[in-house]
Amino acid sequence: MQSNSQATEQFLLAAKHAEIHTLEQLAASCEVVTEVSGLIHQLQRERGISNIFLASAGARFAEQRAEQITHCLQSEKALRQLLNVHYLGAKKPPGSMRLLNSIAFVLQGLDNLAELRRQVDQQEISALDSTRALCRLIAGLLSVVFEAADIASDPVVTRVLVALFNLMQGKEYAGQERAWAAIGFAAGRFDEATCNRLSHLQDAQQRSFELVVEFAPGLLVTRWQTLEESGDVADLGRLRELIRGLCRGEPIAPELSEVWYELATRRIDQMRELEILLAEELARASQQQLAQAEANLQAHRDRLQALATIETPTGSPLTMLFDPDAPGLYGADGTDLTPVEQAEAPDLARSVYDLVRGQAEHIKRMGEELSDARRALTERKQIERAKGLLMQNFNLTEEQAYRRMQQRAMELNTRLAEVAETLIAAAERVR
Repeated sequence: MQSNSQATEQFLLAAKHAEIHTLEQLAASCEVVTEVSGLIHQLQRERGISNIFLASAGARFAEQRAEQITHCLQSEKALRQLLNVHYLGAKKPPGSMRLLNSIAFVLQGLDNLAELRRQVDQQEISALDSTRALCRLIAGLLSVVFEAADIASDPVVTRVLVALFNLMQGKEYAGQERAWAAIGFAAGRFDEATCNRLSHLQDAQQRSFELVVEFAPGLLVTRWQTLEESGDVADLGRLRELIRGLCRGEPIAPELSEVWYELATRRIDQMRELEILLAEELARASQQQLAQAEANLQAHRDRLQALATIETPTGSPLTMLFDPDAPGLYGADGTDLTPVEQAEAPDLARSVYDLVRGQAEHIKRMGEELSDARRALTERKQIERAKGLLMQNFNLTEEQAYRRMQQRAMELNTRLAEVAETLIAAAERVR
């Protein structure tokens, strides 16, 4: 029968094994996220090309569209293979119920993509409906990335995941802007509804890119700022101004659709380059954290083997019962109850308790570092939920609901997330 001290040591090592297993699952999810980002990029290109193809009744971009579909199919095949390896082929698939359900939702959409393409080929669907269908599919793919970030438990990896998700989300808004404006240019006119949608997409991009700057590594932030100061972005801004001046349906040369598409595409392709760099940083960070956890496990084993040869005096104070600094002493509200003026702690250098306490402090540190990254994810969920409540209760479009929240935030001189929180609380009180 094992001694009590042996059980303590075994649970200590089990905690390190659990951390390593979690990081292995996180590394697998990061691989999937990288592949998802590639498929999203290809689908965004297909969406823009298909819009011009449909709006021009097949006169423009037929050859480009056929080539782009080939790229999409290759990217989709790579993603499906990776999903089979990491989720269906694994004894303990990484992720959560929400993540796995998001993947199932996406696969169902991909299964029906061939029919959508056939309808585009035969001009049986409008550019508007084609855009909406691909937007739904891309939104589903983005939800996979969001869920992967939402369950990540390592603060270093989570920060990179949050930056990558928001870059992908902002790039998707840029892709939607490219698609909707291409429809207007190809049709030769813009109406007020389209202009409002474009304005909403521009605001949404800005919100996402602010989070990229907040969470991305410094070098990538510098690259991002260089992109935003480029000549292509300035030229795109002038075309945006042109659109805003033609929102009452004044005619515009359809040929400008290709100019718009080229400028918007160059900007999105530059975002894709940053996306690839962030994905590489994500892979590096996840592998580095895993290697560090494995090294820590080995250090724990070595330390325990050394301690096994040392006799601890009877009645030793080296336990949590006599440590005034012991972590985990919190009140019901989560506040730390440890006294500010600490008594001198005993020498823990040779104690198993030193390892136990070190592990507890490591977990606490990770939780504190995670809270900042999780704030961005939580606020996004609150904004989306509040927007949905407004759409449901007041029969508003997504753009109208967002504008209403944005105007309220400006009136109160507060953050959009705080307005969302107030709306959700009010709805719960009414319920």
